[in-house]
Amino acid sequence: LKGPREEIVYVPCIYRNTGRKKPDFLATVDVNPKSPHYCQVIHRLPMPNLGDELHHSGWNACSSCFGNATKKRNRLILPSFISSRIYVVDVGTDLRAPRLFKVVNSEDVFWKCNLGYPHTSHCLGSGEIMISTLGDPAGSGKGGFILLDGETFEIKGNWEKGDKIPPMGYDFWYQPRHNVLISTEWGIPKCLGYGFDPNDLKKGLYGRRLNVWDWTTHTYVQAIDVGEDAAPLEIRFLHNPDAAEGYVGCTISSAIHRFYKTEQGNWAAEKVIQVPSKKVEGWLLPDMPGFITDILISLDDRFLYFSNWLHGDIRQYDISNTRKPKLVGQVFVGGSITKGGPVTVRRDEELQSQPDPFFIKGKRVPGGPQMIQLSLDGKRLYVTTSLYSAWDRQFYPDLIKDGSVMLQLDVDTEQGGLTVNESFLVDFGKEPDGPCLAHEIRYPGGDCTSDIWV
Repeated sequence: LKGPREEIVYVPCIYRNTGRKKPDFLATVDVNPKSPHYCQVIHRLPMPNLGDELHHSGWNACSSCFGNATKKRNRLILPSFISSRIYVVDVGTDLRAPRLFKVVNSEDVFWKCNLGYPHTSHCLGSGEIMISTLGDPAGSGKGGFILLDGETFEIKGNWEKGDKIPPMGYDFWYQPRHNVLISTEWGIPKCLGYGFDPNDLKKGLYGRRLNVWDWTTHTYVQAIDVGEDAAPLEIRFLHNPDAAEGYVGCTISSAIHRFYKTEQGNWAAEKVIQVPSKKVEGWLLPDMPGFITDILISLDDRFLYFSNWLHGDIRQYDISNTRKPKLVGQVFVGGSITKGGPVTVRRDEELQSQPDPFFIKGKRVPGGPQMIQLSLDGKRLYVTTSLYSAWDRQFYPDLIKDGSVMLQLDVDTEQGGLTVNESFLVDFGKEPDGPCLAHEIRYPGGDCTSDIWV
């Protein structure tokens, strides 16, 4: 909370599905307002292969290793969602100019773990690195975990033990004080990998469970049903390591569920926020969900933030009462329902009229708000607009043509409230190799969504 202000951030940038035969790269972006390179990409680290689909990233060491003087946060772990390669990037030698340290080949992931489609990477207090997956090498669903050695970055095998494994995977968070890990489910990789087909709904191809694991024995012990085709994605415990509760964002059902430990010692979930769908014409379906794609909790556990990628808004909730989140901030920065577009809203439970298109520095922003990251002091919220290249191409074709952007919102941490910083724009449509899709945001020193306290 009292750490230094962020000066640079790392952002994976994707060329897959853009029609440009270029490798994905890791961008270093200057976010220091006193710098002459403010809002500019100051370094690019291209990957050695095409078509990886870099997605989320994690650290070789984080707050879970607190007190261990031998551990340094000097390697960024970059799993490739589609190729199943895992890149290890050296950020310790030069923070502003990362370099490639090691490549874990996809064959090793396939043969040693019988897993594929890696997603979330977290370091463990043991010094190991754990990466969740969506499926097996053939693209069927399988919610397992890859374990890497924290020094050599060789694959050690699977984290999970026992015969029971969830049918799907995605994100995860662990809390050793309560002997628990909870993972989520997006869907079957070979189905969602090419785009969103509404005909896949009601077929059991999208996730509906939070999957509870015994942290000590690594065994799958409980499933919590959050509804058919809910597609629970990002899961966050409260940062307080004593807390036995947190939140998960469900994408297709556009709901936030609070999960918690019961008096009996098992886990349960209750819906605490529902974003109403809008009745529309000119879109894929007659009802457009908000499509909650990313959520985070401020480091002081006071505010919850999430993005509605399709509706186009970012929301801030006061969670002083964790069972009754209170909406205190909201801002529209794009989306599919803006005035003058192909979509006409016929019925809306929340808005009186369709939002205006979002412009900043003279540029109309394509796409909708997606990945978010909060400054350590909670006063600045960074936003990017790409979800996943195949879905970007389907829902926001202009994003493929014009590239995504990074924005910054100013946060009122006293009363609540969000406002766009009109002087901040990183335009990834102006990259030297052509427009690209910028995804997750990481700070060199750790952030709200990478660090777990134990």
